[in-house]
Amino acid sequence: MMVPLERTILKHLFTNREYAQTVFPHCREEFFSSNQTATLYRHIHRFFDQYQQLPTPRVVEIELDQDTGLSDRELTELRAALTEVVAEPSLSTDQYAWLLESTESYCQERALYVALRKSVALLDDPKHTPHVIPEMLRDALAVGFTTSVGHDFLGDAEARYDFYHRAESRIPFDLDIFNMMTKNGLPKKTLNVVLAGTNVGKSLFLVHMASACLRMSKNVLYITLEMAEERIAERIDANMMNIPMDDVVMMSRPQYLRKIDALRQTSTGRIIIKEYPTGAAHVGHFRALLQELRTKQSFTPDIIFIDYLSICASSRVKMGSSVNSYTYNKSIAEELRGFAVENDVPIFTASQFNRDGSSSTDPGLDKISESFAIAQTADFIVALVTSEELEKNSQLQCYTLKNRYGKRQSYMKFLLGVDTSRMKLYETANTNPLSLTTPALTTDDFASAFSPKPGARRTRRLFSDLNTEQDTSTY
Repeated sequence: MMVPLERTILKHLFTNREYAQTVFPHCREEFFSSNQTATLYRHIHRFFDQYQQLPTPRVVEIELDQDTGLSDRELTELRAALTEVVAEPSLSTDQYAWLLESTESYCQERALYVALRKSVALLDDPKHTPHVIPEMLRDALAVGFTTSVGHDFLGDAEARYDFYHRAESRIPFDLDIFNMMTKNGLPKKTLNVVLAGTNVGKSLFLVHMASACLRMSKNVLYITLEMAEERIAERIDANMMNIPMDDVVMMSRPQYLRKIDALRQTSTGRIIIKEYPTGAAHVGHFRALLQELRTKQSFTPDIIFIDYLSICASSRVKMGSSVNSYTYNKSIAEELRGFAVENDVPIFTASQFNRDGSSSTDPGLDKISESFAIAQTADFIVALVTSEELEKNSQLQCYTLKNRYGKRQSYMKFLLGVDTSRMKLYETANTNPLSLTTPALTTDDFASAFSPKPGARRTRRLFSDLNTEQDTSTY
């Protein structure tokens, strides 16, 4: 016997276009409890997909007659079921909300039921791994009808105002200069990049930021494709314990364990470090890792560090003669940002300068190694530059190359102190940012820009060349 709600659902798929457009994207044939209702739904849905119109019962009846895969008995049962659906009374328009809500609840229950049945079947099938079961259940629990079809600029003005004044969840820095430039930290669903040359401090920067998050009781996932897990942990030890790395190795076991116990008292967060072979891991591996961490250790990260982007692999594009480095690294950057959105976390990673950028004291986005597409995809990019003089003073020169969280021009250039033995960054008396904002142009500036001197060939000067000299003696 047909379930009453299923009969009502099928009835209104024949008669209510708005209802059908809401249900079809989320409802599947396997959700129905009998072969008859599932077959009727399949024919209704297939007709709508092909013609963008609702079929009449007569059309479905003809489709059933032409279905050579049905036996005479099945065809008789389907005709009887179709007759029941046609005889079902239609609901009034003021009951539409109830119908939609009931259909959504029914689909959610049936989706979970189907996922559980498939999970049990997988356990008895040696060809499949049970590791896919959590993903199946998660997908089943995610079934739901979305009513949002976009942001109505005028109609959603009040909601937009509330969004402007809502405190956004962010991961703060332990360095005030970064909090100022990002408006108090990294938002979720973002890709953030630190740029530096070889052996300048990319891993040091990521280790320091990861350690700072741990002190704030955040859950941190640190993925390394460059160094061993134990080497990253050694650097985090030096940072968290505030002792040189050489001294970490020299401690006795009781001393070391006492310090670890002291750290446990100061933070409720956790940090998981996972190593992958260089160039062999991509977002698919990271996604599987997150699933295992959630299932086996009840661990959900608040922020993810990936050391580093340029030595990840792409899950969509295979490197070869037909794929250049621009396309390949563009794919990696887009996949990482999509991964951040998918898991509602910020991701901080690193990339290298190209040969010109490694020796430059004033780097730009064009100095990114392999692909400028990384700059196009990332939300926040900070560059680290060193020199002999800066190394003597234990400092790094920092440049803000891209900032979607605030005004990049206000924090273009600043100094940070660095303690490489303790893997720490700190603010100094010279950390105050140098603003490179171009001053407002005057009438005289315009005149001098476009009026050639007597006897000179007429040329045009760029606005960026006008009155931009600033005192950089402190840098």
